[in-house]
Amino acid sequence: MEQKTGVRLSVNNIYKTFYSKSDEPHLVVDNVSFKVKENEFLVILGPGNCGKTVILNMISGLMERDNGDIELDGENVTSPNPKMGMVFQKMGLMPWKTVMENVEIGPKMRGVNTKERREKAAYYINLVGLGGFEKSYPHQLSGGMKQRVGIARAYTNDPEILIMDEPFGQLDAQTRYNMQNEVARITSQEKRTIIFVTNNIEEALYLGDRVILLAECPARVKEIYNIELQRPRDMIAPMFLKLRKEISNNTDLAL
Repeated sequence: MEQKTGVRLSVNNIYKTFYSKSDEPHLVVDNVSFKVKENEFLVILGPGNCGKTVILNMISGLMERDNGDIELDGENVTSPNPKMGMVFQKMGLMPWKTVMENVEIGPKMRGVNTKERREKAAYYINLVGLGGFEKSYPHQLSGGMKQRVGIARAYTNDPEILIMDEPFGQLDAQTRYNMQNEVARITSQEKRTIIFVTNNIEEALYLGDRVILLAECPARVKEIYNIELQRPRDMIAPMFLKLRKEISNNTDLAL
């Protein structure tokens, strides 16, 4: 397995509290710390509504933290950073734009000329397996194909760190499995630092170099697992099943 060296992102003792209409405090993230290495596929695993998305929003600069530090390449993160891109569970594709127009939107907004941005968009459209669908509109695509458009769009924007927030959570089981294979294939071809959030143990083990297991809300780090399994991974291999059992015995996830 390829060794990952160098820390890109440091999350140190972050907290987040929300307040109800009656001003009662509700602690959502409680003293969470971890580091993300260069070209690492880091998975954050935890039950629904435990604070995973809140952590991602603080990392990406979309939400302020109450306390603690988040540093990207040694610099404090206080606002959205162009080095980081996000893929959401709901893709938010523009329905009036074609696949090509959706994928090229980031470079277009930065003023990249048409030829350059379309060449780059075409590369990632092909990489995610959507070659030939450039002129299709979102309503003509399946759920899995829409997810691929979202991934291609994120890559075309050229982030150094790609944050993926339960991107397959709304897909049926077969499509989800296919997309897991696609992401594994794409990341083997396009080395990039990825932070991936899921509530699915098999998905975490199938994709991750490391898995950070969170407790139920408020989010706390329960355990960090180094996943030393050869790729491509087999979900019914003895070591895979052993790790799955170990994590499931230590989790708040409903199985």
